[in-house]
Amino acid sequence: MQFIKKLFSPVLATMKFIQEHFKAMLFLLLLFWIFAPQSKEDLKPHNLEQIYLVGPVMEVSEIVNQIDEAASNKFVKGILLNVDSPGGAVAPSIEVAYAIKRAKEKKPVIVYASGTIASGSYYASIWANEIVANPGSMVGSIGVIMQGADVSELMDKVGIKSQSIQAGKYKKVGASDRQWTDYEINELNKVIQGTYDLFTADVANARGLDIKKRDTFANAHIFTSKQAKDVGLIDSIGVEYDAKNRLALLSGVSDPLWNKEDRFDKLMKKLSAQTAVTLHTYFPPLIMK
Repeated sequence: MQFIKKLFSPVLATMKFIQEHFKAMLFLLLLFWIFAPQSKEDLKPHNLEQIYLVGPVMEVSEIVNQIDEAASNKFVKGILLNVDSPGGAVAPSIEVAYAIKRAKEKKPVIVYASGTIASGSYYASIWANEIVANPGSMVGSIGVIMQGADVSELMDKVGIKSQSIQAGKYKKVGASDRQWTDYEINELNKVIQGTYDLFTADVANARGLDIKKRDTFANAHIFTSKQAKDVGLIDSIGVEYDAKNRLALLSGVSDPLWNKEDRFDKLMKKLSAQTAVTLHTYFPPLIMK
């Protein structure tokens, strides 16, 4: 009996180790599955990089970092920004736009509108070398809006009164506990019009359009891809295949090798985008393009 125990002791020890560390081994196996190269090509540095801008443009630090890193990567010869976004807040949209502008100084950048490219997401795209839109894309909506609710009647019914102490005539501009006064509307309109002037001037400058004719390409018009091409908001109509081929041509790459997004990152981005869409729907920001 003692001999049999010694004979099978390595097997028993292995089984005991597996039982005690099963969760850890499963976790390591999952990590290996996520991060392990899928083929020999995965071991080669990619020479073209695709970056995604999906969902409302709100938190863009990761996208800006991706663009900056791709622009500084000596192996990457061109960048494709794949956009499907209804727009977003002013400042984040400009952050992405300027990241694209910086990258363009180093290598070709093409924006591919795979779905909606409107408002803030269009602003984010204007400095690319070219904008290629899917035939079914919706383009434009170049405008600015600030909105808020007047809940004063509801407060009266519930029996709630607001109170505040402030210094400065305009400190309560946009408050939701009452109807906005004329002077408050004028103050907000000053911000809205200033932002709209900035937006349209940048579009005209980046796209080579006549700012005096901004009502034809801006004014919150929504265009089909063909209509957008006619007014100069995009350069060509095509699918992702066409956009990739165009970037390879501009980049001088004869053997395109694209980056493959990490499975885990892709899953997390999808979940984040879905969450952002929900928040954008039920809790819209005050300033939107």
